[in-house]
This record gives sequence, structure tokens and C-alpha cells, in this order.
Amino acid sequence: MILTILKKDLKLFFSDKRAVLLSFLLPIVLISLFAFAFGGINGDNESKSIKLLVSDIDNSIDSKNAISNLDSLQGIIIIPKEENEAIESVKKGKYVGVLIFKKGFQDSIVAGNNFPLELKYDASRKMEVGMLQSLLMQNLMSTVGKKSIKAKMNSYFESNFPGIPEMMKEKIFNDINSNNEGIGTIMNTNMVLKMTSVIKEDSKKGNLGLIQAVAGTAIMMLLFSISGIGGGLLDEKDAGTLKRLLYSPIKPNDILFGKMGASLILSILQLVVMFIFSWLVFGLPIFKDVTSLILMILTTAFAVSSFGIFLVAIAKSRQQLQGLSTIIILVMSAIGGSMIPLFVMPEIMQKIAVVSLNYWGIQGFYDIFWRNLPLSDILSKMGVLVGIGLVMTFISIRLFKKNVLKLV
Repeated sequence: MILTILKKDLKLFFSDKRAVLLSFLLPIVLISLFAFAFGGINGDNESKSIKLLVSDIDNSIDSKNAISNLDSLQGIIIIPKEENEAIESVKKGKYVGVLIFKKGFQDSIVAGNNFPLELKYDASRKMEVGMLQSLLMQNLMSTVGKKSIKAKMNSYFESNFPGIPEMMKEKIFNDINSNNEGIGTIMNTNMVLKMTSVIKEDSKKGNLGLIQAVAGTAIMMLLFSISGIGGGLLDEKDAGTLKRLLYSPIKPNDILFGKMGASLILSILQLVVMFIFSWLVFGLPIFKDVTSLILMILTTAFAVSSFGIFLVAIAKSRQQLQGLSTIIILVMSAIGGSMIPLFVMPEIMQKIAVVSLNYWGIQGFYDIFWRNLPLSDILSKMGVLVGIGLVMTFISIRLFKKNVLKLV
């Protein structure tokens, strides 16, 4: 009897070939995806290069030499850009930071003074900033640092020991240079890299980790919720309700748009509840730019509800819908930044992320709560979400007639 039941259940499971494929494909896809995200392919542990903007205000021989040395480093890609334009690019999250060689850089080397250098960075990319700071300090200390220390020592000798032979000066410097601790101590007092976040810390700006948690989780869970709601259409088909609706004066597209409208309203409500909860419990500043937040919620809800209906339209059974929605939503959430922050991913994964609905939603909320960008700078991301919604709706109408109505 047990063997009979076992055979029956296995036969039922393997009768839906697409669902079976998805059941085994999901873990394989997720393993591959996370391996790519954490750089575990072919044992390649080499970190990705960091794109650093550089603004050379000093425009001197020493500043140009320093930039040339930085450009030769493995792990850094130098991109020259005017200061104000560079700062705006960093604010919008396009680059990790801008290194500014201020006026008087060369003079400070000759005088042996602290270098007028400043790294303005995006605080949302702390891991990259830490790596960048280490690379910059090591390179600058080994190039302009030694030249500055030599100039400082010459100035000291001229003031306190006038007439000291050049050979003796050179020997003292070489002796100090051969002692790593000695030269390192002197350099540390001379090498100060000013670090400034392009986004000012204030009480009206959201916590970075909180924004990532709220935006990433909200969109991912919303996708699962809406796919489940849309699955009610397949239940109605199996129960015969859909067939009875088609015999009524209601048009097939009206059924689809009705489901989509319900999904849209529920998506908006779910997002509103999540943000209000985050405000009440965690202090997320949701009233700092109400207009942008409302528009972002509406466009995100539209894209998500359209995508949920799309998943229903391509599935032929509840079992297929569960498999498809799970694998597609998890993959989109992983590459789009809901599960893994984008800055820890390899560059190729960051480029792929733009195909994910999650990416545009999360970046839009980042622009509101973290980067404090005006509505005009966020409209492009809202436009992409609306475009995703329209494309998904168009495809869903065609597939709904093909995959669902023909099976009624």
C-alpha cells in the first residue's frame, strides 16, 4: 500500500515536466548566481578594479606624475573630470569617489608640508572606499611622500645646521629611508588624506543599512505576494469560474485588467504599510520628499503588479507558477540588489543588474532617502519602471489568450 502511494505521488509530480525542470533547476541557478556574485568562478579571487575620478586643480608636474603613478596601479582606473561635475557624479552613485589635487600641491611637496589632497566619496560604498584609501596612501607615500620628506629634512638642516655637506645630508636620508619604521613614522605625520562624504550626515537622511533592508526586502516580498495573488486566476480556471466569466458579457482583457488593478492596489498598500512601519519603528524619514516617495511607490507598484500578471500568463498550472515565480523572483532579487548589495558584486554582475526590476526600485529609493536627489534626477528610474510595467502588460495580454483562455 505504501509503495502504491509512493508511485502515485511520484507519477503526479513528474507528469508536469516544466514544474519538474524548475524544481531541479532552481538550486543550480542560485548556486551559480551566488558563485558569480562572490567571485568564486574558476577560483578567481582577484578583486574588481575601482573607477576613481580625479580632479587636478593644481595642474603641476608633481600632481600629473602622482596621477600617472596612480593610473599604473592594478585595481584602480583613473578617470579625469572637472571638480564640480565629478562631485555630482559621486552624489548620484555613478562613481565611488573623486580624488582632488588642490592648488598648492606641488608647493607643499617642496616645502615639506601636508599635502592639500581630498577624497570625496560615496558613503554607501564603504568597502570600496576602504580599499581605495589603502591603495592611495601606499602609492602616494612611496612617490611624492619621500620627495616631500627629503625637502623637509633639507629645510631643517639649512635652519639648524647651515653649511652641512650634501653628501652627509644624502647619507642621513638614505639611512632613514632604509629603516622602514623610521621613514614610515615621518611619512605618517606628513601624509594626511582628507576624507569627506559627498552626502552630509544629518538627522533627515536615512540610515544606509535601513534603506537597503527596507527597499530590498519590500520589493522582493512584494513580488512574491503579487505572484500569489495573480495565481488566483489559475485557481479560477481549474474551478470553472473563469469559464463562466467568459460566457458573460465581460471581455477576456477585462478579466486580466481587473486582476491587475487589484494587484496594483494591494502593491501600493503593501509598500505604504512597509514604509510607515519603517518610519514608526526605525525612524526612516519618509516625509523628507513626499512627492518623490509617492511617485516611486506608484511606479514600483505598477511594475510589480504587471510582472505578477506576466508570470500568471506564462504559466499553465499552479505548480508551474510556483516554480517559475520562485526562480525568476529569486534571480531578479539576487542580481538586482535585494539579497546582495551591488557594490560587493563583480563588475559584470553590476552591469547585468539593470535588467532587474528590483534594481530600478532600490536605486530610486536610495536616491530619495540617501542621496537626497531632486525629483528631476529620479524621474529616469521611475520612467524605466513604468516602461517595464507597460511591456509586461502588453506581453501578458497576448500570452493570456494563448496559455490561459485556450485551456478553459
